[in-house]
Amino acid sequence: MEFALSEDQKAIVDAVQGVVGGFDDDYWLKKDRDGGFPEEFYQALAEGGWLGIALPEAYGGAGLGVTEAALMMMTVAGSGGAMTAASAIHMNVFGPKSIAAHGSDEQKRRWLPEIVKGAYKMCFGVTEPNAGLDTTRITTRAERDGGHYVVHGQKIWISTAQVAEKIMLLARTAPRDDADPTAGLSLFFADLDRQKASVREIVKMGRKAVDSNEIYFDGMRIPVEDRIGEEGRGFRYILDSLNPERVLIAAEAIGIGRDALVRAARYARDRVVFQRPIGQNQSIQHPLAVNWAELEAAFLMAMKAAWLYDGGHPCGIEANAAKYLAAEAGFNACKQAVMTHGGMGYAREFHVERLLREVMIPYLAPVSQQMALNFLAERALDLPKSY
Repeated sequence: MEFALSEDQKAIVDAVQGVVGGFDDDYWLKKDRDGGFPEEFYQALAEGGWLGIALPEAYGGAGLGVTEAALMMMTVAGSGGAMTAASAIHMNVFGPKSIAAHGSDEQKRRWLPEIVKGAYKMCFGVTEPNAGLDTTRITTRAERDGGHYVVHGQKIWISTAQVAEKIMLLARTAPRDDADPTAGLSLFFADLDRQKASVREIVKMGRKAVDSNEIYFDGMRIPVEDRIGEEGRGFRYILDSLNPERVLIAAEAIGIGRDALVRAARYARDRVVFQRPIGQNQSIQHPLAVNWAELEAAFLMAMKAAWLYDGGHPCGIEANAAKYLAAEAGFNACKQAVMTHGGMGYAREFHVERLLREVMIPYLAPVSQQMALNFLAERALDLPKSY
């Protein structure tokens, strides 16, 4: 049993830190205030080949595992950019796994090198306003019309759709069958045709620079050759992305929490009240020590889940546990960082309020904390399904 990072993994963390370190707090504060996609940040990581960290070497990727991708995303999120930084590249890291696993050789040659180079920004169209986490009840439909599918319907909470050239879209190509509700869903990697897809931004509490959107499809045409794998098996294909995404979102929450904890501890050392640093008081020390322990425990679970996935072992229990633990630990650390700063924690110049706003994303997505617990109750404890 080995808990230390390998020399190669340490080198990855150091190299990524060297890139993201060029974007300081002032850069992210401006993005939080003014918005605008962090193109310079995105291109800097693309130029280093980091967008292809987990994609096959044959198509320009590094051919590494989810473990290395998680370490990269932890470093990115912990750099001060929080979820703005992570979400700028998050989809490009985990989304193409369905292409790599189920796409044809022609599709892989056509798409993956462009994703690695950063030529394609992509968004992920699954969630719908009337389906939520019950993916089998999505109603966006893709109807076959000769050599094309014609798409009608609506998606919501689609990140980067304002700037994306491509969409990974899950749509219904056959009516829902209660006997097999996952059947009849097909997966596409398509051009996002803005003449037939209306993209409307959702104004939200944080991560202003990386947009979230509703998309309304009104006859968007997708060539048959842009369907991934067999018709009707798309739900099964996206499962290849779900556990890695949970591991990555856990890593991002841990990165944000660690950043918040470093800022809180520094402030506690420097801030003097009643002729002593506030960090000398156990009422300040103990909550921060709890945050450290929670983050470390979440990290170990995330690394276990990643190790299982990379080894080809079942990892659903561990991936959901990692997402749950990391979201709790990250949120607690960010909240305590604000509390440690006192009134100045509410001031934007100290950044911890921004981290608290952004850590809500891994707390809420891609699956709620309650649904993660439902999964653990059923799969780890063999309790009856509750929903």
